[in-house]
Amino acid sequence: MSLVTTKNMFEKSMKEHFAIGAFNVNNMEIIQGIVDAAAVQNSPVILQASSSAIKYARIGYLRKMVEAALEEHDIPLALHLDHGPDFETCKMCIDNGFTSVMIDGSKYDFEKNIDITKKVVDYAHKHGVVVEAELGKLAGIEDDVNVSANDAMYTDPDEAKEFVERTGCDSLAIAIGTSHGAYKFKGEAKLRFDILEKVKEKLPNTPIVLHGASTVIPELVEMCNKYGGNIPGAKGVPDEMLNEASKRGVSKINVDTDLRLAMTAAIRKVFTEIPDAFDPRKYLTPARELIKETVEHKIKDVFGSSGKA
Repeated sequence: MSLVTTKNMFEKSMKEHFAIGAFNVNNMEIIQGIVDAAAVQNSPVILQASSSAIKYARIGYLRKMVEAALEEHDIPLALHLDHGPDFETCKMCIDNGFTSVMIDGSKYDFEKNIDITKKVVDYAHKHGVVVEAELGKLAGIEDDVNVSANDAMYTDPDEAKEFVERTGCDSLAIAIGTSHGAYKFKGEAKLRFDILEKVKEKLPNTPIVLHGASTVIPELVEMCNKYGGNIPGAKGVPDEMLNEASKRGVSKINVDTDLRLAMTAAIRKVFTEIPDAFDPRKYLTPARELIKETVEHKIKDVFGSSGKA
């Protein structure tokens, strides 16, 4: 099966009220773990790479590893640029076979965000590629995204409608209370479902995206810390809230931190229990398996996309 855009999978998600997992990738083991899990669950899936991941893994390697995954599994799979910082990065990914790109102009004012998004949309659509944009700012730190809590703001539903109409973007990431990184909430977790509801009322046919949506799975944090890690007080978005979001119209839910935790926890465990281990296969194999287990849980128990391929 060839790579697909997110168009058909999002149309199905909006019609049947489930979300597609968009999982960040950096290397072969992460790609294998995600796609193996999606295949077992017969689920569509989005593999996404940030500009930092592309610098690390190199764009040609990422593309070929994803193609190899498609030779093994016959499921709908999109390759997506996460948080594209500028037109040039989006163009590079479009020219190198990505089927979806995100242009993140949320750091700019409303008019400049529209201008840069429209420029990416015009180029992408000429090449059959879909575009995700962002309106509103999420707090937190992840890769090249760094927004303080004081600068974070919720998405305005009226602005969201105008933004989509003027840019022609295919999906929209909104800010309703999630944040990037492992420390999403200091107190009780809360998402503004009222804002989500208003956005969906004004944009009923536009797929909505939730960034910064890792659960920061407590068992994985505990496992990291048990085997020498130092991640105190990490807190993410509860599974119940993400499940509710998927039922209320969110079509794409991004996951990165949980995969980092799974890989790190598994590797730390091997290094602690087998201190003389130095064969990468001995510690990357359990890391891949824990990533697969984590993604299966997301697909089956949280996003509701199992059996939707």
